[in-house]
Amino acid sequence: MAQTSVLDGLEEIRADLAVLYRDLHQHPELSLQETRTAGLLAQRLRALGFDEVAEGVGGTGVVGVLRSGQGPVVMLRADIDALPVEEKTGLPYASASRGVDQHGSNVPVMHACGHDMHAACLVGAATLLARARNRWRGTLLVVFQPAEELGCGARDMVADGLFERFPRPEIVLGQHVAPLPAGFLGHAAGPVMAASDSVNVTLHGRGGHGARPEAAVDPVLMAANVVTRLQSIVAREVPPAETAVVTVGRLQAGTKENIIPDTAELGINIRSYTPRTRELVRTAVERIVRGESLAGNAVREPEFEWLHTLPALVNDLGAAEATLAAFTAHFGTARILPMPQVNASEDVGVFGETLGVPTFFWFWGGLEPEVVIQALAAGEIDALPANHSPVFAPLIEPTLGTGVEALVVAALAWLGGPDDVSGR
Repeated sequence: MAQTSVLDGLEEIRADLAVLYRDLHQHPELSLQETRTAGLLAQRLRALGFDEVAEGVGGTGVVGVLRSGQGPVVMLRADIDALPVEEKTGLPYASASRGVDQHGSNVPVMHACGHDMHAACLVGAATLLARARNRWRGTLLVVFQPAEELGCGARDMVADGLFERFPRPEIVLGQHVAPLPAGFLGHAAGPVMAASDSVNVTLHGRGGHGARPEAAVDPVLMAANVVTRLQSIVAREVPPAETAVVTVGRLQAGTKENIIPDTAELGINIRSYTPRTRELVRTAVERIVRGESLAGNAVREPEFEWLHTLPALVNDLGAAEATLAAFTAHFGTARILPMPQVNASEDVGVFGETLGVPTFFWFWGGLEPEVVIQALAAGEIDALPANHSPVFAPLIEPTLGTGVEALVVAALAWLGGPDDVSGR
């Protein structure tokens, strides 16, 4: 089989990929600042003999094109940005990096979501597919995407002409390391990850002395009522069969305890899976904020700044069936686990949605299997180190090898075979 011969070279590159992974982990970069990371990845693709390699796509994105005759165009994607988190893993290659975030604050930086592992695995898959170019037919489009954590990286790449400047894929494939047992894959078909909408709200009062509230209009009280009232949306407006989450993650107002401020600000996040529920919740948030503003006698209308809007990630049923068949043939049924819906969000769905082509996105494990099994048996799954945690660091192996294998197997499920001159 083609995949067997392509994967023959994995042992030869495994140690080099581990070095790359540790380097990326030790030198993380915040969203839209991934210049060193992008340079390393582009250098790797050029050394592999990719037909085209472009940097600076959508800011700091890297795109590689590898052609092998006539056949389908298959896109493999990995994200590359890190988070403003202080690493507490204690690893010898732990990050001590700091950076300046989009708000101008000096913050610690860590690959707390595993994007360094994603990037290293994609380099590994690109290496094997490039070295065995005679074993497949078609075009491989490799995309290293920036700014996933800000929710803008995929859209920025599309806006910068990703699908005009480079071949248009017929399938988008990607993966995410997760707190599953290392060596195992997790999958789902249909809605996999939630849509995400964030909004910054500003409520307008009239400042004054805390001893004379009758001479002021208190935006803090308005904000407190908004926070409480927002919780009624999911409880009383979203149908029980639907899933939605409304979170107020930021509430800022005032400078001193005896001063009533002029304004109060809230940062609100919404998660949903269907367009109907998404619109219902967005509309309810604005209605409640306006209603509480009116009830609080605000001096003017509240302001809404909608941002970080991501579509739900939906795995195409046909793409899921075909790719899972390839996974099952390679890994066996015992290493493939069904996954529930995940309320976190991912912007990889933007690529397929833009083109109207299928997307298949899967998860793979990065934690010690015995640790995961013990946590499950004790009902303490929430105690496991998870993405965005300061102690989340996947095992290098077998995580790295499994991730490379999964990308190669998935790509070959869609690329033409060595004797296929017409494509799928």
